[in-house]
Amino acid sequence: MFAGTKLCAALTGIALCTLSLTTLQGTATAADFPARTSGHAPTTGGSPVAAIEGATARALARSLAGPAWRRQLAHAALAQQEVDLLALTAKSGAGPVKGFRAALVEAEAGIAEAKGLGEGVPSLLRVGLAGQKVDESALASAEPLVASAPADDDAEVVVAYDSAGVAHELDAATAPQRPVYVVGVDGQKALAAGLEVIERELAAQGPDFASPTAASPSTASAATGFWTTRIKSIGIADVKEPWFKSDAEIFSLVTGFGTDGKVRVDTVTMPYLDDEGTTYYPNQILVNWSNYKYSLADVVLMEDDGDTNYSSLAKALAAVLLTITDQGAYIPLVDAVIDAMPASWWTDDPDYVDSFYTLARETAGSRVGAAGNARMTVERYYVSAL
Repeated sequence: MFAGTKLCAALTGIALCTLSLTTLQGTATAADFPARTSGHAPTTGGSPVAAIEGATARALARSLAGPAWRRQLAHAALAQQEVDLLALTAKSGAGPVKGFRAALVEAEAGIAEAKGLGEGVPSLLRVGLAGQKVDESALASAEPLVASAPADDDAEVVVAYDSAGVAHELDAATAPQRPVYVVGVDGQKALAAGLEVIERELAAQGPDFASPTAASPSTASAATGFWTTRIKSIGIADVKEPWFKSDAEIFSLVTGFGTDGKVRVDTVTMPYLDDEGTTYYPNQILVNWSNYKYSLADVVLMEDDGDTNYSSLAKALAAVLLTITDQGAYIPLVDAVIDAMPASWWTDDPDYVDSFYTLARETAGSRVGAAGNARMTVERYYVSAL
């Protein structure tokens, strides 16, 4: 939506109202946002993040009627995989771009609120190129199209806007035969900030409920060293990302019972897991066994698909996991983690990738996830004290 109008969406019971965007060629009304050449208004599937991304894409498209700004964006987009829009607009002195920048500030605040990240989050809105490859001169002189990713990975069309604000439908299943700018959220920055939110929220439930990272040693083991499970190699058959999405943002929730007998959740980021059908060799510590009472833990692989509200996710996890008590024997927790997630999150909020039940401290060799989507090779690894 544009100046004078507000987009209001309910998110986990909290009213989220944002965003007024000023465009280069006048002010659009609520009735013409967003327009489609087919005459049907596109939907965002109730996704506040997708709505903000879509409004930003249309505003950016209209601002690109200015040739100088269009050249500036073309140069930046070909030099970087993803361009920080807020940083790029700060480099332009043009009046219309300043207006677009003011809109971005509001959009950034809306994104942070929708994802439950709080204040002080780095700028998240990015733009990158998809479709046909061209050189800088051709890109700067071409009629630009700007799209944002649909809320649903299974969407049949992607709506892209031209500099007049007119919408065009692109085939979601096939990469376009022309360059298209795609507006989205910096998944890695959002994920890093989101996992901090999860850790804070879970830690608020008790000092031993969660830790900053699975690799952090307990106080007792820090002086002598500790046993871990380390990932030697890992690959995923389907990372759930179509052409209009950027790289996957995979993270793991490692669950088990802490040394105090209470449920423990450790978060592990996997920023290298970008492409499906590719084997990666990270040598990454997945489980630090000094933090656990039993020599068994569960691992759930998730992918942040843009609309994840991390504060809500942490509260949902805590509400379910805190009801599970130590019965003197290990209890698998994968099902509890999955059951804690609202049904709406199985559309485009974080995608379930796979899970590994009862990973033991002695486990070594190749393991295939329960869903058959992920395969990893692990080894026992002892971390010695300095």
